[in-house]
Amino acid sequence: MIPAQFEYVAPSTVEEAVTALAQVGDEGKVLAGGQSLLPVLRMRLADPQLLVDLNRIEELRGVREDGDALVIGAMTTHHDVLRDPLVQQHAELIALATRTVADPQVRHRGTFGGSLAHADPAGDLPAPALALDAEMVLAGPSGRRTVPASEFFVDYFTTVLEPGELLVEVRLPKWTGWRAHYEKFNRVAQAWSIVGVAAAVRVEDGQIAEARIGLTNMGPTPVRATGVEQALVGRPATAEAVREAARHATEGTSPTADASADVDYRKHLAEVLTGRAVLTAAGG
Repeated sequence: MIPAQFEYVAPSTVEEAVTALAQVGDEGKVLAGGQSLLPVLRMRLADPQLLVDLNRIEELRGVREDGDALVIGAMTTHHDVLRDPLVQQHAELIALATRTVADPQVRHRGTFGGSLAHADPAGDLPAPALALDAEMVLAGPSGRRTVPASEFFVDYFTTVLEPGELLVEVRLPKWTGWRAHYEKFNRVAQAWSIVGVAAAVRVEDGQIAEARIGLTNMGPTPVRATGVEQALVGRPATAEAVREAARHATEGTSPTADASADVDYRKHLAEVLTGRAVLTAAGG
């Protein structure tokens, strides 16, 4: 199909983009990498009055350090995030999850911020962002505000972004020295997670001292598996101990049934994949 007619602007600064969006309110859409938006436009599931293309705004690209924080620009492509040495050193879980996103072609065009703002429950990046206490920096007509990942995702494909606001960067604490793994189960024909598990652990003397676990596609938003995290602390990084802790994986989740899996199957996957992810991260 052909998208409905819309106006198009390509600003060169965040301020210009915000001003353009403010003029149309919720009738505007933002184009980042376009890997999610363009199919929606073609199917006419969205009919914006204005399309604001962010690809000329250089300040939204790149990875940098800011004291104890790692800052990833919203327009940084998955390809660049995956290969950035700062991400690999201080947020390995982000790099590992990004490696599973779609295919090389999509990773060269899709963006880190675009994926988070799209808020697809089956997307691979919201759960790691939640597990690692990411903060989203939003720019709008009233200035900038920072929202923790735990508050950013609201519902299916819905975030706290207001009309006229942009996600401009993502700030992460430095998780230097933590071990990580992202485990997902998906159909061979496509890369969306039926269930995914983002795990980061800190191991001391063969025992798990701390753990951070995020679940993908176990509800309308990413979920922290706090029951698993608490059960892992002080336990040896052995298969038996990890599998026992993974039994808490479905606590606080609300998986749905669809063509890919029913509720019970998703719960089973969550437990199994949590065990695999934690054990792999811990080096067991």
